[in-house]
Amino acid sequence: MGEVGEFTVNKVETTVNGVSYSIETGYFANQANGAVIVRQGETAVLVTAVMSEEAQADIDFFPLTVEYREKTYAYGKIPGGFVKREGKPSVREILVSRLIDRPIRPMFPKGFFNDVVITAMTLSADDRYDPDVLAIVGASAALHLSEAPFEGPIAGVRVARVNGEFIVNPTYQQRNESDIDIVVAGSKDAIVMVEGGSEEVSEETILDAIMFAHEEIKKLIELQHELREKAGGKEKITVEIDEIEIKLQEELENLTKEKIKEALNILDKKERRKRLSEIFEEVVSQIELPEGKEKKVEIIYKDIVSSVMREKVLKEKVRIDGRKPDEIRPIWIKTGLFPRIHGSAIFTRGQTQAFVATTLGAPGEEQIEESIEEDEVKKRFMLHYNFPPFSVGEARPPRAPSRREIGHGNLAERAIEPLIPDEEEFPYVIRVVSEILESNGSTSMATVCGASLSLFDAGVPMKKHVAGIAMGLLKEGEEYVILTDILGDEDHLGDMDFKVAGTRDGVTSIQMDIKIKGLTKEILQEALQQAKKARLYILDLMYKAMPQPRPELSPHAPKIITMRVLPEKIPIIIGPSGKNIKKIIEETGVKVDLQPDGLVRIYAVDGESGEKARQMIEELIMDIELGEVYMGRVTRVEDYGAFVELLPGKLSLLHVSQISSERIRSAKDKIKVGDILTVKVIDIDEQGRAKVSLKEVKKGEQPKNKFLFE
Repeated sequence: MGEVGEFTVNKVETTVNGVSYSIETGYFANQANGAVIVRQGETAVLVTAVMSEEAQADIDFFPLTVEYREKTYAYGKIPGGFVKREGKPSVREILVSRLIDRPIRPMFPKGFFNDVVITAMTLSADDRYDPDVLAIVGASAALHLSEAPFEGPIAGVRVARVNGEFIVNPTYQQRNESDIDIVVAGSKDAIVMVEGGSEEVSEETILDAIMFAHEEIKKLIELQHELREKAGGKEKITVEIDEIEIKLQEELENLTKEKIKEALNILDKKERRKRLSEIFEEVVSQIELPEGKEKKVEIIYKDIVSSVMREKVLKEKVRIDGRKPDEIRPIWIKTGLFPRIHGSAIFTRGQTQAFVATTLGAPGEEQIEESIEEDEVKKRFMLHYNFPPFSVGEARPPRAPSRREIGHGNLAERAIEPLIPDEEEFPYVIRVVSEILESNGSTSMATVCGASLSLFDAGVPMKKHVAGIAMGLLKEGEEYVILTDILGDEDHLGDMDFKVAGTRDGVTSIQMDIKIKGLTKEILQEALQQAKKARLYILDLMYKAMPQPRPELSPHAPKIITMRVLPEKIPIIIGPSGKNIKKIIEETGVKVDLQPDGLVRIYAVDGESGEKARQMIEELIMDIELGEVYMGRVTRVEDYGAFVELLPGKLSLLHVSQISSERIRSAKDKIKVGDILTVKVIDIDEQGRAKVSLKEVKKGEQPKNKFLFE
């Protein structure tokens, strides 16, 4: 404990990954209900929690808002672009906001409807430690200090594995060397969230990483308890029980329970929901609603439907669409749907359907992003996910991508990325877009499957297919049922949404969200193994539909020709003031990417223009060879002969005696400056100077550099 001016500083410290880790409060943001700064190394995040005084009326969800922002001053930069201030949240900021939201949301009591706003700001960012997991701990610590009825604390850490050893909160360098990169959040007794990716790692290793993380999580939870003791945390508010609503629920349950059971036997989602709505309308018209409960009765009815559905599955082990707990819905696959698209696929699982398209682009078309780690990051592989309202039968227009769409796209992108060939093997920029055409659960995992098929259809040389499956959970006391391939209703009414994606050889992406206070190791282990079994089944169907990538790219895909030249040849290709490269681009319509190390990439809309550009470049950098025929431009004429430029900067002498078989007194009589001649090299002296002849060129001989003069 220390003092800053009139304020008392409360600070607790430990070490994580061998460096100082601290949480402090007391001298900043004191009008918030709770505020902390969390530090690791020289990275620091301010997190505040503010709760509204009044609860929202007539809602059935907890109104939690999380906003995470990375200030560019934190890493010593001024924002790029014309507007020199931070604007709307970046994709990364949205993803981190979701990462903070998901583990703290289930830690509030049922019936709590006050607005809670978490604001996290990166105040300092070093080049070693990512602030995202610090913000998770900061959100928990700020709530733990506040009056909000937060049933934590929880904590979050990142786990990497380098040379077989797990590392908690690794540096950026360690993450680059790791085959696992997952964020795990948990309470003292259980896991509440998992998010991350790996390079085809086994389920057993993933579970070991999660359990390793949990031991570190417990230390950070104790640190938060210590801070609350030092700072004197505020007294928590209590959530009052509405006795009128309890009686209303009992009455509704007596009138509707048996009818709901019958409705849950309807397999079609729209028909089932229609019947459930009819039951509600029938019953509400028969009872006298207490004053002010007209809206609340709908929420109470939804809770009853949830309870009946859960009871049915737990007792009968039969789901609302008639499946067994581990049964997967029928799968239908089709690829190569539209000829103009570079690659396409439809993946349908039950009433969930994703149309996925792959587009191949040229170098230079990468997504450019600012980053805490680097000034600029170029993304060569992108996966975008869209969820139009018609996919769930809603009559409303599409809007800008939501946080959910961005999160689902990132999850699918992370699943596919480890299998994308490197740039040397396949020098294309790759964009995959998933359009959800129908939704009834697990659209992100349908996107993973559809994306893999679409990439195969596009001819991207992926070594393996990637598939994904969403698992659910219903748990009452010690009794539980794990569900494979969950429906939308099972996701909404269940206790867990656990998504696992990977190949036949291991996991590439994992995401788990829960609505209860946490999961044990045993349940996690069982869910992972059940997910593996389902994933292998789906992969078999995918390989049957498309066993390997197409051997050739679509005729409508851009053509990329890769060349290696000597680095000293690059200035020749460019030419004085860019003369040569401009000529190539203007005449062929291609794009040319030149690297200082001699790598040349030609991007063309068709093979013919790409081949012409390649030949023009080869002619520019070729060496003059004895006995070969070349075209050349006359640059100077004297009586004794003419100087002919065969290649850029390479002059040759055409002696007057080599112009014609007839005797000529002066070269000026036959040749003038600017003439284009076809000549043969008859001699190259020790200094590399060429002598050429007009009269030695035989009929039908083609010049090696003709493209330069066409």
